[in-house]
Amino acid sequence: MSLVVAKFGGTSVANFDAMSRCADIVLNNEACHLVVVSASSGVTNLLVELTQATVNDERRLQLLKQIAQIQYEILDCLTRPQDVAAQLDSLLSRISALSEALVLNRSKAIMDELLSMGEQCSSLLFAAVLRERGASSSSFDVRQVMLTDSHFGRAEPQIGEIAERAQQWLAPLLVNQIIVTQGFIGADSEGRTTTLGRGGSDYSAALLAEALRAEAVEIWTDVAGIYTTDPRLAPNARPINEISFSEAAEMATFGAKVLHPATILPAVRQQIQVFVGSSREPEKGGTWIRHQVENPPTFRAVAVRRDQTLLNLHSLEMLHARGFLAETFATLARHKISVDLITTSEVNVSLTLDKTGSDSSGQGLLNEALLQELSQHCRVRVEDGLALVAIIGNRIASTAGICKRVFEVLEPHNVRMICQGASPHNLCVLVSESEAAQVVKSLHQNLFEEGL
Repeated sequence: MSLVVAKFGGTSVANFDAMSRCADIVLNNEACHLVVVSASSGVTNLLVELTQATVNDERRLQLLKQIAQIQYEILDCLTRPQDVAAQLDSLLSRISALSEALVLNRSKAIMDELLSMGEQCSSLLFAAVLRERGASSSSFDVRQVMLTDSHFGRAEPQIGEIAERAQQWLAPLLVNQIIVTQGFIGADSEGRTTTLGRGGSDYSAALLAEALRAEAVEIWTDVAGIYTTDPRLAPNARPINEISFSEAAEMATFGAKVLHPATILPAVRQQIQVFVGSSREPEKGGTWIRHQVENPPTFRAVAVRRDQTLLNLHSLEMLHARGFLAETFATLARHKISVDLITTSEVNVSLTLDKTGSDSSGQGLLNEALLQELSQHCRVRVEDGLALVAIIGNRIASTAGICKRVFEVLEPHNVRMICQGASPHNLCVLVSESEAAQVVKSLHQNLFEEGL
């Protein structure tokens, strides 16, 4: 059976009208038998606030009311709301109970279950929307197949076990109906709910597509594909019809918000095509991400990733010594932190931290325990308020004249870090966040708009 997995983000399932547009997309594709949904727009942020220790009883009740209102507005638009009303009430009651439990027990396991409730609500409601359109459809609890470790807030999927479970429990259901399931969430070996980190719904869809050997993954969001840069920063940004896995991985990693970086990994492993399009305007088409594309250009896009933290480590023990970097990386690994970019000198190391899939509860990567541990073998300085701008393309490390074109544009700006050469697909610069928009606009004009 040919299978397409469709994933719809929060804005795509924000209300009944949005869900109805998504139902059209699903029903117009005979191969689409598995749908993965995010929480309705705004719900996850409300749930995150509910997990905060500073929330008092009055605010907690306000948040619960707001969450319920979003869900009930969708329910009230159904022709037969009674079919799912009791199940929805049960989910909303569970949200209230979990939020109360957090007052006495600040368990990350409780937080993860609470944060998972938005997806559980939206999957229940979207399946009901499909049934009202005449489709045979039901909601499926993804925790039956999405096995993860127990690192709550940023759980790691167990790829082999997911494939076995998906074939056993999920594949048979797809033969005669459209299954709607949840993105972003999973369960550990003890059955406790986990989350994959913020933005993990794309990753969930790709993991399920890999496990089920799907033909394609469709990521439906609020923009018509991937652009040469954010159109809000450069009005002349152009849509990209086709892009390679390598280019897409760089763009996702360096800030193209339409695609979660981890989505590419399962797609690459099984060479599954990925489509990115707008659920509001599906007729506009979108971007296909494929293993290879013909005639890839030197410059493909300019991406920006804001809210960057630069960690500066200084130690005279680095001079002609061995093991300093190994010890530093081991410390970061113990705290579940990946290094993004790095530059070194004789006695200094500067690095940015990879926030991909950061903790679902919104907690920062740098905590006091980590900083104290690093301080035992070096002097630590933290710089915030930075943005990473990446020029994405092909053969960048081996094409003469690239740096000249880029640095001419950067001349008026202070560049805090430069990374180039490790990958043929990017050249990265770290600048002040206040200058990022102008840097992106100027680079796009110089690299993509000359001669238009």
